[in-house]
Amino acid sequence: MSRFAEPQDAAFRALNDSLSFDWRLGPYDVQQSRAHASMLAAQGIISDAERDQLHAALDQAERELGEGSFPFADGDEDIHTAIERRVTELAGRVGGKLHTARSRNDQVATDVAMFVRAHAHTAIDRTARLATTLANLAETHLDWPMPGYTHLQRAQPVYLSHHLLAYCWMLIRDRNRFSAVVSATAALPLGAGALAGVNFDTDRELVARELGFAAVAENSIDAVSNRDFVLDYLAAAATCATHLSRLGAEIVLWSSEEFGFCEVADAWASGSSIMPQKKNPDAAELLRAKAPRVSAHLVALHGVLHGLPLTYNKDMQEDKEHLFDAADTIELCLDAADGMLGSIRFSRDNLAAAAADEMLAATDVADLLVRRGMPFREAHGVVAGLVRSAIDQDKALSDLTREELTRHSPLLDDEFYALLQDGAWLETKRSQGGTSLPRVREQLERARASLA
Repeated sequence: MSRFAEPQDAAFRALNDSLSFDWRLGPYDVQQSRAHASMLAAQGIISDAERDQLHAALDQAERELGEGSFPFADGDEDIHTAIERRVTELAGRVGGKLHTARSRNDQVATDVAMFVRAHAHTAIDRTARLATTLANLAETHLDWPMPGYTHLQRAQPVYLSHHLLAYCWMLIRDRNRFSAVVSATAALPLGAGALAGVNFDTDRELVARELGFAAVAENSIDAVSNRDFVLDYLAAAATCATHLSRLGAEIVLWSSEEFGFCEVADAWASGSSIMPQKKNPDAAELLRAKAPRVSAHLVALHGVLHGLPLTYNKDMQEDKEHLFDAADTIELCLDAADGMLGSIRFSRDNLAAAAADEMLAATDVADLLVRRGMPFREAHGVVAGLVRSAIDQDKALSDLTREELTRHSPLLDDEFYALLQDGAWLETKRSQGGTSLPRVREQLERARASLA
């Protein structure tokens, strides 16, 4: 007997059914159902024999899902109804008892929380692995000078190790954000029922322990309507993808003939369909391009939830495709970034030649004047005049004569020339977190400690 007098329209079925994507929740649904059946038996709601029948049927369904032989049927609306139908086929009438003391609402919320928790752990592992790869690269290229940039203009010299460690710290923060996502999934929704609780003396704490939840959701309304943990995962993934896009963008620039700072391995590049000489850093370009896709999933789910009345609404079905695609995308991008960086080659000569540009020492010359008593703003103007004079004469700063220096400031003497020799200004950045070698070594040690 059905509440409805006519069948669902085919277009509505296509709009409503979610099996085409929520099949990915199958392993979590089986695990949850197994724990739920154990609790029902422990509370005397079903017999031990019935629990064993349900467990046997769930085990079979799990094997079929794992092998790809699960017999989906035309009437399966979603993975949850498909599994319950299959359990009933295998266990007989007792299969109809599996849904006692739970609703699809708390069931789905629990499955999604378990999916998020599992993929947050995956992201923790992969961000840490990529951060370790960056730390290893930094250690290998510890004292390789290169120009640092602001506005994509040469600004001040840094060591390549220092630049790579900037991304290492981004990935460490990403790892910490995904760790916070795990905490956000700590409360078990199951047992909340449709929205108001259930009419049976259940033991939610038992289920929480079996499924690895630290607590149970305190409010049944909040339990079924909460998708904060999905938003938190998408936010962490969006930030991580943005970091990877910045990394990819720099690899693209550095791989160009104009920069010539690095070359990605052939395994992470592609050619041209018409130009045989081309080697394109496509993996880096795709890291750059995937970020807005992940960020869009976060914005879209905020749009789904932002004005939604409590408790459950079918709108919330839209959480899954955004979540699944974001998880697939960020995990693939982390793997690709790790592989690309693990095999990249840097050109020490090209990096050093770019870092040897004396204009990069302008701030150090200003600081020399400051140490001799000149206010920094005044020193800034003096050095700007020196730079202009050198540019007008097509000279390097070190080619300016003593007379030219004195015209700009009597405080400038031979120490000016010594400062410009052999990139000596690189080692002057000795403040904590700076690019001098002792500080980079300290930073590398702290990064490794954080990753450990």
